[in-house]
Amino acid sequence: MTTPGDIRIAEYDYELPDGRIARYPLSPRDTSRLLVYRSGEIGETRFDRLADCLPAPALLVFNNTRVIRARLTFAKETGARVEIFCLEPAEPADYGRAFRQTRQCDWLCLIGNAKRWKGGLLRQTLRMNGEAVTLTAARKAAHGGGQLITFSWTHPSCTFADILEAAGAMPLPPYLHREAEEADLETYQTVYARIKGSVAAPTAGLHFTPAVLEALERRGIGREEVTLHVGAGTFRPVRTDTVGAHEMHGEHFVAERRTVDRLLRREGPVIAVGTTSVRTLESLYFLGALLADRPGAEESDLQVGQWAPYGDGAPRIRPHDALRSVLDYLDRRHADRLVAQTRLLIAPGYAFNIVQGIITNFHQPQSTLLLLVSAFAGSDWRRIYDYALGHGFRFLSYGDSSLLLNGTE
Repeated sequence: MTTPGDIRIAEYDYELPDGRIARYPLSPRDTSRLLVYRSGEIGETRFDRLADCLPAPALLVFNNTRVIRARLTFAKETGARVEIFCLEPAEPADYGRAFRQTRQCDWLCLIGNAKRWKGGLLRQTLRMNGEAVTLTAARKAAHGGGQLITFSWTHPSCTFADILEAAGAMPLPPYLHREAEEADLETYQTVYARIKGSVAAPTAGLHFTPAVLEALERRGIGREEVTLHVGAGTFRPVRTDTVGAHEMHGEHFVAERRTVDRLLRREGPVIAVGTTSVRTLESLYFLGALLADRPGAEESDLQVGQWAPYGDGAPRIRPHDALRSVLDYLDRRHADRLVAQTRLLIAPGYAFNIVQGIITNFHQPQSTLLLLVSAFAGSDWRRIYDYALGHGFRFLSYGDSSLLLNGTE
Protein backbone atom coordinates (compact mmCIF):
# COMPACT_ATOMS: atom_id res chain seq x y z
CA MET A 1 0.00 0.00 0.00
CA THR A 2 1.40 3.41 -0.91
CA THR A 3 1.46 6.32 1.47
CA PRO A 4 -1.16 9.05 1.03
CA GLY A 5 1.50 11.61 1.85
CA ASP A 6 1.62 12.88 -1.72
CA ILE A 7 -2.11 13.68 -1.81
CA ARG A 8 -2.66 17.36 -2.50
CA ILE A 9 -5.21 18.70 -0.05
CA ALA A 10 -6.52 21.14 -2.70
CA GLU A 11 -8.11 18.10 -4.36
CA TYR A 12 -10.39 17.82 -1.34
CA ASP A 13 -11.84 21.28 -1.51
CA TYR A 14 -15.40 22.39 -2.21
CA GLU A 15 -17.30 25.65 -1.92
CA LEU A 16 -19.16 25.87 1.38
CA PRO A 17 -21.33 29.00 1.49
CA ASP A 18 -21.44 30.61 4.91
CA GLY A 19 -25.21 30.31 4.95
CA ARG A 20 -24.99 26.53 4.82
CA ILE A 21 -23.14 26.29 8.14
CA ALA A 22 -25.67 25.46 10.85
CA ARG A 23 -25.21 27.97 13.68
CA TYR A 24 -27.76 26.22 15.90
CA PRO A 25 -29.13 22.68 16.06
CA LEU A 26 -32.65 21.66 15.13
CA SER A 27 -35.13 20.89 17.88
CA PRO A 28 -35.87 18.07 18.47
CA ARG A 29 -32.37 17.00 17.51
CA ASP A 30 -33.52 13.81 15.75
CA THR A 31 -35.54 15.79 13.18
CA SER A 32 -32.33 16.55 11.28
CA ARG A 33 -32.02 15.17 7.77
CA LEU A 34 -30.12 11.98 7.01
CA LEU A 35 -28.36 11.39 3.70
CA VAL A 36 -28.08 7.65 2.99
CA TYR A 37 -25.23 6.41 0.80
CA ARG A 38 -25.43 2.69 0.13
CA SER A 39 -22.91 1.14 -2.27
CA GLY A 40 -23.00 4.08 -4.66
CA GLU A 41 -26.69 4.96 -4.35
CA ILE A 42 -27.71 8.21 -2.65
CA GLY A 43 -31.05 8.95 -0.99
CA GLU A 44 -32.34 10.72 2.08
CA THR A 45 -34.67 10.40 5.02
CA ARG A 46 -34.97 11.86 8.52
CA PHE A 47 -32.65 10.91 11.35
CA ASP A 48 -35.46 9.60 13.55
CA ARG A 49 -35.92 6.87 10.91
CA LEU A 50 -32.30 5.71 11.19
CA ALA A 51 -33.26 2.25 12.48
CA ASP A 52 -35.12 1.52 9.24
CA CYS A 53 -31.94 2.21 7.23
CA LEU A 54 -29.59 -0.11 9.10
CA PRO A 55 -28.92 -3.77 8.32
CA ALA A 56 -29.75 -6.13 11.17
CA PRO A 57 -27.95 -7.35 13.17
CA ALA A 58 -25.59 -4.39 12.85
CA LEU A 59 -23.43 -3.26 15.77
CA LEU A 60 -23.26 0.51 16.35
CA VAL A 61 -20.26 1.86 18.26
CA PHE A 62 -20.62 5.23 20.00
CA ASN A 63 -18.06 7.58 21.54
CA ASN A 64 -19.28 8.28 25.07
CA THR A 65 -16.89 11.16 25.78
CA ARG A 66 -18.35 14.23 27.48
CA VAL A 67 -17.41 17.79 26.52
CA ILE A 68 -15.92 19.82 29.34
CA ARG A 69 -16.29 23.58 29.83
CA ALA A 70 -12.76 24.04 28.59
CA ARG A 71 -12.64 27.83 27.98
CA LEU A 72 -11.60 29.98 30.94
CA THR A 73 -11.52 33.78 30.61
CA PHE A 74 -9.48 36.01 32.89
CA ALA A 75 -9.58 39.82 33.04
CA LYS A 76 -6.32 41.62 33.83
CA GLU A 77 -6.23 44.79 35.92
CA THR A 78 -5.76 46.72 32.66
CA GLY A 79 -9.08 45.37 31.43
CA ALA A 80 -7.47 43.10 28.84
CA ARG A 81 -9.08 39.69 28.57
CA VAL A 82 -7.01 36.52 28.27
CA GLU A 83 -8.67 33.25 27.30
CA ILE A 84 -7.18 29.91 28.35
CA PHE A 85 -8.39 26.86 26.44
CA CYS A 86 -7.70 23.65 28.38
CA LEU A 87 -6.60 20.89 26.00
CA GLU A 88 -5.50 17.95 28.13
CA PRO A 89 -4.19 17.27 31.64
CA ALA A 90 -0.43 17.24 32.19
CA GLU A 91 0.05 16.66 35.95
CA PRO A 92 -1.59 14.39 36.74
CA ALA A 93 -1.91 13.23 33.10
CA ASP A 94 -4.90 10.96 33.72
CA TYR A 95 -8.21 12.70 33.01
CA GLY A 96 -10.08 11.21 35.93
CA ARG A 97 -7.37 12.07 38.43
CA ALA A 98 -6.95 15.57 36.98
CA PHE A 99 -10.64 16.36 37.39
CA ARG A 100 -10.57 15.08 40.99
CA GLN A 101 -7.60 17.24 42.00
CA THR A 102 -8.09 19.73 44.80
CA ARG A 103 -6.05 22.94 45.17
CA GLN A 104 -3.83 22.52 42.06
CA CYS A 105 -3.23 20.81 38.70
CA ASP A 106 -1.30 21.39 35.44
CA TRP A 107 -2.89 21.40 31.97
CA LEU A 108 -1.66 21.81 28.42
CA CYS A 109 -3.54 24.84 27.09
CA LEU A 110 -3.89 27.26 24.23
CA ILE A 111 -3.86 30.96 25.11
CA GLY A 112 -5.97 33.55 23.38
CA ASN A 113 -4.73 37.16 23.39
CA ALA A 114 -1.41 35.78 24.62
CA LYS A 115 0.46 39.04 23.90
CA ARG A 116 -1.48 40.63 26.75
CA TRP A 117 -0.10 38.05 29.21
CA LYS A 118 3.64 38.48 29.28
CA GLY A 119 4.09 37.24 32.84
CA GLY A 120 2.71 37.16 36.34
CA LEU A 121 -0.46 35.48 37.56
CA LEU A 122 -4.01 35.69 36.29
CA ARG A 123 -6.79 35.63 38.86
CA GLN A 124 -10.55 35.55 39.01
CA THR A 125 -12.99 35.20 41.89
CA LEU A 126 -15.81 32.66 41.71
CA ARG A 127 -18.87 32.14 43.88
CA MET A 128 -19.18 28.46 44.76
CA ASN A 129 -21.77 27.26 47.25
CA GLY A 130 -22.08 30.81 48.50
CA GLU A 131 -18.36 31.12 49.16
CA ALA A 132 -15.75 33.21 47.32
CA VAL A 133 -13.06 31.09 45.63
CA THR A 134 -9.99 32.58 43.94
CA LEU A 135 -8.77 30.78 40.81
CA THR A 136 -5.19 31.47 39.72
CA ALA A 137 -3.40 30.64 36.47
CA ALA A 138 0.40 30.63 36.10
CA ARG A 139 2.39 29.98 32.92
CA LYS A 140 5.08 27.30 33.20
CA ALA A 141 6.55 26.52 29.79
CA ALA A 142 5.76 26.02 26.14
CA HIS A 143 5.01 22.40 25.36
CA GLY A 144 3.77 20.44 22.33
CA GLY A 145 2.32 23.39 20.47
CA GLY A 146 0.64 24.73 23.59
CA GLN A 147 1.48 26.11 27.01
CA LEU A 148 1.68 24.34 30.34
CA ILE A 149 -0.50 26.19 32.85
CA THR A 150 -0.68 25.61 36.59
CA PHE A 151 -4.17 26.22 37.99
CA SER A 152 -4.63 26.66 41.72
CA TRP A 153 -7.63 27.64 43.80
CA THR A 154 -8.32 28.49 47.40
CA HIS A 155 -11.22 26.20 48.34
CA PRO A 156 -9.74 22.93 49.70
CA SER A 157 -12.76 20.74 48.88
CA CYS A 158 -13.42 21.97 45.33
CA THR A 159 -12.17 19.74 42.55
CA PHE A 160 -10.93 20.99 39.19
CA ALA A 161 -14.12 19.56 37.69
CA ASP A 162 -16.05 21.86 40.06
CA ILE A 163 -13.90 24.80 38.94
CA LEU A 164 -14.59 24.17 35.24
CA GLU A 165 -18.31 23.78 35.90
CA ALA A 166 -18.37 27.12 37.73
CA ALA A 167 -15.99 29.18 35.58
CA GLY A 168 -15.66 27.48 32.20
CA ALA A 169 -17.56 28.00 28.95
CA MET A 170 -18.52 25.37 26.39
CA PRO A 171 -15.84 25.27 23.65
CA LEU A 172 -17.92 25.74 20.52
CA PRO A 173 -16.09 25.31 17.20
CA PRO A 174 -14.65 28.60 15.90
CA TYR A 175 -16.48 28.28 12.58
CA LEU A 176 -19.81 28.90 14.34
CA HIS A 177 -18.67 32.50 14.86
CA ARG A 178 -20.66 32.99 18.06
CA GLU A 179 -20.26 32.75 21.81
CA ALA A 180 -21.57 29.73 23.69
CA GLU A 181 -25.08 30.16 25.06
CA GLU A 182 -26.90 28.46 27.91
CA ALA A 183 -28.67 26.08 25.52
CA ASP A 184 -25.34 24.82 24.18
CA LEU A 185 -24.61 23.20 27.54
CA GLU A 186 -27.24 20.64 26.54
CA THR A 187 -27.30 20.70 22.75
CA TYR A 188 -23.49 20.46 22.29
CA GLN A 189 -23.49 17.20 24.26
CA THR A 190 -24.69 13.76 23.20
CA VAL A 191 -27.50 12.20 25.23
CA TYR A 192 -25.19 9.28 26.08
CA ALA A 193 -22.12 11.37 27.07
CA ARG A 194 -20.58 9.98 30.28
CA ILE A 195 -16.79 10.32 30.47
CA LYS A 196 -15.48 13.88 30.83
CA GLY A 197 -12.51 14.93 28.73
CA SER A 198 -13.35 16.30 25.26
CA VAL A 199 -12.88 19.87 24.12
CA ALA A 200 -15.10 19.21 21.09
CA ALA A 201 -18.23 17.12 20.74
CA PRO A 202 -18.29 13.90 18.71
CA THR A 203 -20.90 15.65 16.60
CA ALA A 204 -22.29 12.66 14.69
CA GLY A 205 -23.85 11.61 17.98
CA LEU A 206 -25.67 14.90 18.55
CA HIS A 207 -28.64 13.68 16.48
CA PHE A 208 -29.44 10.71 18.72
CA THR A 209 -32.33 10.84 21.18
CA PRO A 210 -33.65 8.24 23.64
CA ALA A 211 -36.42 7.51 21.12
CA VAL A 212 -33.89 6.77 18.36
CA LEU A 213 -31.88 4.54 20.68
CA GLU A 214 -35.04 2.66 21.68
CA ALA A 215 -35.96 2.16 18.01
CA LEU A 216 -32.51 0.69 17.36
CA GLU A 217 -32.93 -1.72 20.25
CA ARG A 218 -36.37 -2.85 19.00
CA ARG A 219 -34.87 -3.59 15.60
CA GLY A 220 -32.13 -5.71 17.11
CA ILE A 221 -29.31 -3.28 16.40
CA GLY A 222 -26.48 -3.78 18.91
CA ARG A 223 -24.78 -0.96 20.77
CA GLU A 224 -21.31 -0.61 22.26
CA GLU A 225 -19.28 2.37 23.46
CA VAL A 226 -15.67 3.50 23.32
CA THR A 227 -14.13 6.65 24.76
CA LEU A 228 -11.94 8.98 22.73
CA HIS A 229 -11.40 12.45 24.14
CA VAL A 230 -11.59 14.82 21.19
CA GLY A 231 -8.78 17.37 21.10
CA ALA A 232 -8.63 20.86 19.67
CA GLY A 233 -6.82 19.48 16.64
CA THR A 234 -10.21 18.46 15.30
CA PHE A 235 -10.74 22.16 14.48
CA ARG A 236 -7.45 22.43 12.63
CA PRO A 237 -7.63 22.31 8.82
CA VAL A 238 -4.78 20.90 6.76
CA ARG A 239 -2.64 23.96 6.00
CA THR A 240 0.09 22.17 4.08
CA ASP A 241 0.03 21.56 0.33
CA THR A 242 0.34 17.82 0.73
CA VAL A 243 -1.08 15.49 3.35
CA GLY A 244 2.38 14.16 4.16
CA ALA A 245 3.41 17.46 5.72
CA HIS A 246 0.39 17.56 8.06
CA GLU A 247 0.92 16.36 11.63
CA MET A 248 -1.98 14.60 13.32
CA HIS A 249 -2.61 15.40 16.99
CA GLY A 250 -2.61 12.59 19.52
CA GLU A 251 -5.84 11.56 21.23
CA HIS A 252 -6.31 9.22 24.18
CA PHE A 253 -8.90 6.48 23.96
CA VAL A 254 -10.29 3.63 26.03
CA ALA A 255 -11.93 0.40 24.86
CA GLU A 256 -13.57 -1.91 27.38
CA ARG A 257 -12.80 -5.63 27.21
CA ARG A 258 -16.48 -6.46 26.69
CA THR A 259 -16.56 -4.14 23.67
CA VAL A 260 -13.53 -5.83 22.07
CA ASP A 261 -15.11 -9.21 22.76
CA ARG A 262 -18.39 -8.05 21.19
CA LEU A 263 -16.51 -6.85 18.10
CA LEU A 264 -14.88 -10.24 17.82
CA ARG A 265 -18.16 -12.18 18.15
CA ARG A 266 -20.53 -9.86 16.24
CA GLU A 267 -22.51 -11.32 13.33
CA GLY A 268 -23.42 -8.15 11.42
CA PRO A 269 -21.50 -5.12 10.17
CA VAL A 270 -19.79 -2.69 12.55
CA ILE A 271 -21.06 0.86 12.05
CA ALA A 272 -19.12 3.65 13.73
CA VAL A 273 -21.02 6.68 15.03
CA GLY A 274 -18.67 9.51 14.12
CA THR A 275 -15.12 9.82 12.85
CA THR A 276 -13.73 9.55 16.40
CA SER A 277 -15.31 6.11 16.76
CA VAL A 278 -13.91 5.17 13.34
CA ARG A 279 -10.38 6.12 14.38
CA THR A 280 -10.74 4.31 17.71
CA LEU A 281 -11.99 1.08 16.14
CA GLU A 282 -9.42 1.10 13.38
CA SER A 283 -6.69 1.88 15.92
CA LEU A 284 -7.68 -1.29 17.79
CA TYR A 285 -6.66 -3.25 14.73
CA PHE A 286 -3.15 -1.76 14.66
CA LEU A 287 -2.74 -2.21 18.40
CA GLY A 288 -3.77 -5.85 17.98
CA ALA A 289 -1.15 -6.26 15.27
CA LEU A 290 1.47 -4.72 17.57
CA LEU A 291 0.47 -7.02 20.43
CA ALA A 292 0.53 -10.09 18.20
CA ASP A 293 4.12 -9.22 17.34
CA ARG A 294 5.09 -8.06 20.86
CA PRO A 295 2.90 -9.83 23.46
CA GLY A 296 4.96 -8.36 26.30
CA ALA A 297 4.38 -4.73 25.27
CA GLU A 298 3.84 -2.24 28.09
CA GLU A 299 0.92 0.20 28.28
CA SER A 300 3.28 3.03 27.31
CA ASP A 301 3.93 1.19 24.03
CA LEU A 302 0.25 1.26 23.05
CA GLN A 303 0.37 4.05 20.50
CA VAL A 304 -0.77 4.11 16.88
CA GLY A 305 1.30 6.32 14.62
CA GLN A 306 -0.02 8.55 11.87
CA TRP A 307 1.43 6.41 9.08
CA ALA A 308 0.92 2.95 10.65
CA PRO A 309 -1.42 1.72 7.87
CA TYR A 310 0.80 2.65 4.94
CA GLY A 311 3.93 1.41 3.24
CA ASP A 312 5.77 -1.89 3.29
CA GLY A 313 5.73 -2.10 7.08
CA ALA A 314 1.92 -2.03 7.37
CA PRO A 315 0.44 -5.00 9.27
CA ARG A 316 -0.96 -7.95 7.32
CA ILE A 317 -2.75 -9.61 10.23
CA ARG A 318 -6.44 -10.55 9.94
CA PRO A 319 -8.87 -8.32 11.89
CA HIS A 320 -10.11 -11.35 13.86
CA ASP A 321 -6.55 -12.18 14.94
CA ALA A 322 -5.85 -8.55 15.86
CA LEU A 323 -8.87 -8.36 18.13
CA ARG A 324 -7.97 -11.73 19.63
CA SER A 325 -4.50 -10.38 20.44
CA VAL A 326 -6.04 -7.40 22.26
CA LEU A 327 -8.20 -9.73 24.36
CA ASP A 328 -5.22 -11.98 25.14
CA TYR A 329 -3.22 -8.92 26.26
CA LEU A 330 -6.02 -7.82 28.60
CA ASP A 331 -6.46 -11.33 29.97
CA ARG A 332 -2.74 -11.65 30.73
CA ARG A 333 -2.96 -8.42 32.71
CA HIS A 334 -6.32 -9.20 34.29
CA ALA A 335 -7.46 -5.85 32.88
CA ASP A 336 -10.97 -4.88 31.90
CA ARG A 337 -10.05 -2.06 29.50
CA LEU A 338 -7.41 -1.01 27.00
CA VAL A 339 -5.96 2.51 27.35
CA ALA A 340 -3.96 3.85 24.40
CA GLN A 341 -3.20 6.83 22.19
CA THR A 342 -3.72 7.27 18.46
CA ARG A 343 -2.53 9.65 15.78
CA LEU A 344 -4.01 7.53 13.02
CA LEU A 345 -4.56 9.31 9.72
CA ILE A 346 -7.25 7.74 7.55
CA ALA A 347 -6.96 9.02 4.00
CA PRO A 348 -7.52 7.71 0.46
CA GLY A 349 -5.51 4.52 0.11
CA TYR A 350 -6.54 3.27 3.56
CA ALA A 351 -8.04 -0.24 3.81
CA PHE A 352 -10.69 -0.46 6.55
CA ASN A 353 -10.27 -3.41 8.90
CA ILE A 354 -13.08 -3.16 11.46
CA VAL A 355 -15.54 -0.49 10.28
CA GLN A 356 -18.12 -1.29 7.57
CA GLY A 357 -20.36 1.74 7.93
CA ILE A 358 -20.15 5.30 9.24
CA ILE A 359 -22.66 7.80 10.62
CA THR A 360 -21.15 11.25 10.29
CA ASN A 361 -21.92 14.93 9.69
CA PHE A 362 -20.74 17.00 6.71
CA HIS A 363 -17.21 18.24 7.24
CA GLN A 364 -15.10 21.26 6.40
CA PRO A 365 -13.27 21.49 3.08
CA GLN A 366 -9.62 20.43 3.12
CA SER A 367 -9.94 18.67 6.47
CA THR A 368 -8.67 15.30 7.69
CA LEU A 369 -12.30 14.38 8.38
CA LEU A 370 -13.15 14.84 4.72
CA LEU A 371 -10.12 12.70 3.84
CA LEU A 372 -11.57 9.95 6.06
CA VAL A 373 -14.93 10.14 4.25
CA SER A 374 -13.11 9.91 0.93
CA ALA A 375 -11.14 6.90 2.13
CA PHE A 376 -14.46 5.16 2.80
CA ALA A 377 -16.56 6.35 -0.14
CA GLY A 378 -13.79 6.85 -2.71
CA SER A 379 -14.40 9.47 -5.38
CA ASP A 380 -18.11 9.31 -4.54
CA TRP A 381 -17.41 11.76 -1.74
CA ARG A 382 -17.94 14.53 -4.30
CA ARG A 383 -21.31 13.10 -5.36
CA ILE A 384 -22.33 12.88 -1.70
CA TYR A 385 -21.35 16.47 -0.96
CA ASP A 386 -22.77 17.79 -4.23
CA TYR A 387 -26.07 16.12 -3.34
CA ALA A 388 -26.03 17.61 0.18
CA LEU A 389 -25.24 21.09 -1.12
CA GLY A 390 -27.79 20.84 -3.91
CA HIS A 391 -30.59 19.61 -1.65
CA GLY A 392 -30.31 22.11 1.19
CA PHE A 393 -28.53 20.01 3.82
CA ARG A 394 -27.04 21.87 6.79
CA PHE A 395 -23.27 21.50 7.36
CA LEU A 396 -20.72 21.03 10.17
CA SER A 397 -21.22 20.41 13.90
CA TYR A 398 -24.87 21.43 14.29
CA GLY A 399 -25.78 20.37 10.76
CA ASP A 400 -27.43 17.31 9.24
CA SER A 401 -26.10 13.78 9.13
CA SER A 402 -25.16 11.03 6.71
CA LEU A 403 -25.13 7.23 6.81
CA LEU A 404 -22.38 5.72 4.66
CA LEU A 405 -22.59 2.00 3.90
CA ASN A 406 -20.41 -0.15 1.67
CA GLY A 407 -21.42 -3.67 0.76
CA THR A 408 -23.83 -4.14 3.69
CA GLU A 409 -27.39 -5.36 3.34
